[in-house]
Amino acid sequence: MTEQTIKVGIFDSGLGGLSVVRELRKQLPAQPMIYFGDQIHTPYGVRSLEEVRQLTTKAVQFLFGQGAQLIVIACNTASVASLKSLRAQFPETPFVGMEPAVKPAAEQTHSKVVGVLATYATFQSELYASVVERFARDVKVLQSPCPGLVAEIEKGNLRGDETWKILHTALDPMIAEGIDTVVMGCTHYPFVIPLVKEIVGPDVVVIDPAPAIARRTEFLLKEHGWLNTEGGQADIVFYTSGNPRSLSDLLPELIGESGEVRQAVWQDGRLH
Repeated sequence: MTEQTIKVGIFDSGLGGLSVVRELRKQLPAQPMIYFGDQIHTPYGVRSLEEVRQLTTKAVQFLFGQGAQLIVIACNTASVASLKSLRAQFPETPFVGMEPAVKPAAEQTHSKVVGVLATYATFQSELYASVVERFARDVKVLQSPCPGLVAEIEKGNLRGDETWKILHTALDPMIAEGIDTVVMGCTHYPFVIPLVKEIVGPDVVVIDPAPAIARRTEFLLKEHGWLNTEGGQADIVFYTSGNPRSLSDLLPELIGESGEVRQAVWQDGRLH
């Protein structure tokens, strides 16, 4: 056990990063964590990359203020907009970010047709274009931003009619073109994997990036001598810029546990 127990800070534009928290809690149960979801500004995927970069930087500074020393940017849009600048601005801080899992999809596809569900901002990013160019040159990559899906998940509508409609609109054309693999390129989307699997059927592999993110976080904690393995289940505190009660009500369904939810307020361009 380390002399000082290091807190992991996890940030997302809303509830999506809880899909990463769910995996982190499985793999790193003794590591204390702090989560901040910027629900008042969700979805980030429709905002400019510069605006996302500013919001993400302020959110990271807020997590520092709560004692976090390793940061997981559990948001694809925030990662593509901000990771490079965050690492330059805070060189002593280990950051873990999201990257669309196109590489593993391209490596395992047999039909050479894969689908990616992500946000507009992710699809427009240089990082996404680079990943496709490097790893999927001989693969047909079909993509859909699933407009409206983040909003439905934020409301807790994981099996509602509108959620079904959005997913069918995204996935039916991909199925018709022969996908055998589909990537969840937004951290909100793993919460509807059960529906995705019902639509695509048992022969299509669905890739959730969260387990790989948890493994990377564990690696960095070990590398810095920060990994805590003693003391049982550690505390996790949740912050939201939205409605704390709404988040509290959804936690058991989304991550299988409850926790303390606190209010974070944007004031004069800063979080308090």
